[in-house]
Amino acid sequence: MKLWRWILLLLVIAALVAFGWHWAADDPGYVYVQWHGWYAERTVVTAALTLILFWAVLSALWWLIRWPFGAFSRRHRRVSRQRMNDGLIALAEGRHGDAERDLNRASRLDSLRGAALLGSAEASSRRGEYARAFESLDQAAQSAPKGARVLRARALRRDGKFAEAVALLAPESDSGSLTPAGWRELALAALASGDLRRARQALEPLQKSGAFGTRAYNALESKILVATLGASPDGAALNTLWSQLPKAQRRVPAIIDAYARRAAGFGLILPAMDEVESALRREWSPLLIETYGTLGNHDIDARLRRAEGWLNEHPNDASLLLTLGRMCLRLKLWSKAQTYLQRVLALAPSASVWEALGDLHAGQGNDALASRCYRNALAFARGEAIDPLPLNSNGSVDTRPITIEERSELGVPRLRE
Repeated sequence: MKLWRWILLLLVIAALVAFGWHWAADDPGYVYVQWHGWYAERTVVTAALTLILFWAVLSALWWLIRWPFGAFSRRHRRVSRQRMNDGLIALAEGRHGDAERDLNRASRLDSLRGAALLGSAEASSRRGEYARAFESLDQAAQSAPKGARVLRARALRRDGKFAEAVALLAPESDSGSLTPAGWRELALAALASGDLRRARQALEPLQKSGAFGTRAYNALESKILVATLGASPDGAALNTLWSQLPKAQRRVPAIIDAYARRAAGFGLILPAMDEVESALRREWSPLLIETYGTLGNHDIDARLRRAEGWLNEHPNDASLLLTLGRMCLRLKLWSKAQTYLQRVLALAPSASVWEALGDLHAGQGNDALASRCYRNALAFARGEAIDPLPLNSNGSVDTRPITIEERSELGVPRLRE
């Protein structure tokens, strides 16, 4: 397609030249110039060509005169771009000292000054050199004020000065002119400083910006809402806040867990149970299974029977088995508790399982085994070697995983992953 455009352009130029030549040939015109005894006689076409040639010669002479001076500036630009490139690579590779040095040198070129100083400040901040970072940001603010403000807030947050970071971003937040990175920094700093109202206010503009992926945004949203629910002063405020949340947020397991635990703390066991059970009917969640077992002793017999019914579909779920074991401990069903806990210990050992086994043996009056289990819980949490229980304490519990046949909608057996 480009070839045809060039051919068409050449044809147009040829037609214009032919027309111009024909027009000039009929009357070439006459130009007479006299200046200090010097004179020249030319046709109009020749005079025009002479002027063009004279202009070209002058341009060439001017370029030759400027070339030595331009060589220095061209080298400066080339070296600065190379240092900018090396500095950004060093920043990505974690060589923050090299990155800071190269980016500071690259900032000597005016066209790279703002970006280079921002990169240098980020490198200094990652090294913990916050004073040097603030010096670079002071200079960067002249050419990139919004980026410099966001990086300053990030450096303050990394330095543990959360309230200062919030105060820095608050004016732009109130006017709604923060950049997406600014909203994120405001949300994180406000969350860390306990200003949960401002942290929640930052979520909506951050979501509308679309600058962050769904997964990253959901993680930040869950963290802020979990903290907000956990800070509710009483049950009425908790229920009001819960009812105001959109349906999508009230279906996130971590948020349901925070609500249920806080509600149980205020004695609102039934609402907490309803939310957890409704969520488990929609989608299975190991986190909510553990939450279900921590909702006090209210109606624990019925809850135990309901949870045991879930074993048919999830016989190898460690969280469910641990929850059943803990509920049996509360009801002093020692034999059933031992069956569940020994099974989960074989499937997925953890410090929580060892702690529950310690509670089991302590409830049975076996202080020696209880102490050993508690020590194992502490050792497991530290990553140290554990002291196995005596073989006769395990009984004859079958700890092998149970295989369940799964079929598709068409009845075809499906392999478990």
